[in-house]
Amino acid sequence: MIKKLKKCVLFGALVIFSGYAQSQNVNIKLAFLTQKLATPPALSNLDPILTDKGVQGAVLGIKDNNTTGRFTGHQYDLKHVEVPVGGNVAQVFEQLVTNGYEYIITDVQTATLKSFFKLPSAKKVLLFNVSSADNVLRNKSCSANTFHMIPSDAMRADALAQFMLKKRWNKWFLVKGKDTADVNFAKALKHSAKRFGVKIVEEKTWNFDHDARRTAQADIPVFTQGSDYDVLVVADVKGLFGEYLAMNTWLPRPIIGTQGLVPRAWHRTHERWGAVQMQNRFYEQAGRWMNDVDYASWLAVRAVGEAVTRAKSVAAADIKTFLLSEEFSLAGFKGVKLTFRHWNQQLRQPVLLATARSIVSVMPHKEFLHPRTYLDTLGYDSPESSCEF
Repeated sequence: MIKKLKKCVLFGALVIFSGYAQSQNVNIKLAFLTQKLATPPALSNLDPILTDKGVQGAVLGIKDNNTTGRFTGHQYDLKHVEVPVGGNVAQVFEQLVTNGYEYIITDVQTATLKSFFKLPSAKKVLLFNVSSADNVLRNKSCSANTFHMIPSDAMRADALAQFMLKKRWNKWFLVKGKDTADVNFAKALKHSAKRFGVKIVEEKTWNFDHDARRTAQADIPVFTQGSDYDVLVVADVKGLFGEYLAMNTWLPRPIIGTQGLVPRAWHRTHERWGAVQMQNRFYEQAGRWMNDVDYASWLAVRAVGEAVTRAKSVAAADIKTFLLSEEFSLAGFKGVKLTFRHWNQQLRQPVLLATARSIVSVMPHKEFLHPRTYLDTLGYDSPESSCEF
């Protein structure tokens, strides 16, 4: 009798759950917008040029969302739109909005993303920035409908400064390139140095136009002569010269920044907190290792999925409210719950400090105290932010 009763209760629960799932059948459409750029000449044949950066992470996120969606009646679909070099990205963006896409993952240049903010159509949708680390997007040029999944330049620079402070390597020699991204990251490094009491004893700009591969042994020792310093800090986002500084400097010093010890959102050697299964699933799908933009794209899709499930709504306004609420959190294989900062909508997350083949540390360490969360010791805190929605 008891066994029959248990079976009836179980059957009834399944019927109720099945009925709930069927009544909640909805389709959530996400778009991934890629702005193609002219490919610079390869500095090395060791690293392949990726044509699916970010997209593979979003695809994996869709698979994960649909795994849960089988029980909730939610179906997630992803549309990837790639705008060719010189194409009209804003026109493609507006077409996506017209076609009903309320969640758009953007892998575009900073200037392009800022141009979206001026469009009336952008107020109807949520944007998820997965590639631009520019601080200006989190401050003066912020947008109320844009969430930043990739760590900012300020977050990455603060992670380096905190680790250097612990090591007591407090004297920096800063070498920066001339590219806009290099200048921006150099500014972030100088801001972090001031914030954590690090002294930049010398700063130089790499102005050599010739191939560093052929002249590194002659140019770099002379270029790095000057004041005594603890570490050589590099801002060379494109890798035009930074890789050739190692073992060629005048003084035997470690290298950090965009080369050497690098602050990353994700790294192929990250294995803690269940990251191995994430690494394996991604490699099986893509045939390569996950990078920072892939990880940020996966987070963007998962954030939408988590919000839709828990907020029980698919309206962009409701999803935005939930993403910024105390109830939202995201598991990102980094040992802590990831949440959004309400003042600039940057995703709080630890930053991995990694060399080419190993993780050195995960920042911030908990001894860097903060009244809200120690994660807010990375990047612009609320009182420092100039973002106004």
